Amino acid sequence: MRTRTTTAALIAAGLLLTLTACGSEEDTVDAAPTQSAISKEDRDKAREAAGLPAEPNAEARKAFLDALNAIDTRIIKPGKEDQAVSRGLNQCSSIKRASGDEDKQVELVKQTLSRFTIDTRLPDIATPETGGEILAAVHQNLCPDF
Repeated sequence: MRTRTTTAALIAAGLLLTLTACGSEEDTVDAAPTQSAISKEDRDKAREAAGLPAEPNAEARKAFLDALNAIDTRIIKPGKEDQAVSRGLNQCSSIKRASGDEDKQVELVKQTLSRFTIDTRLPDIATPETGGEILAAVHQNLCPDF
């Protein structure tokens, strides 16, 4: 009987601690700002500091997606255009780091195939040529200044 009482008391104490750990509305006032509170300028500066280009405008985004579709319509997963753009922007960071280094530039082709999951999803087109074409589309449309 004593074991049941002790166990019940411990469970109740645990629940009480859990409930008191929950914050009230007052606690959320000083919470970190959401992304919407950060200006576009500040986001672009942070992206630049991280080696990423600014978000592409609608025209550059469409040109990039069109370029990928021209290579192979299977590269962009259905409904995953944002994912393709995000992967392209991340690849821009790699392009910037490899600038002027031939060995790193050769590795970029392999990395591009991996980043876009071509090597695992589409092994029939996982060639250096396809990687180079995707890399060129990224560079030309998302980060031409890199």
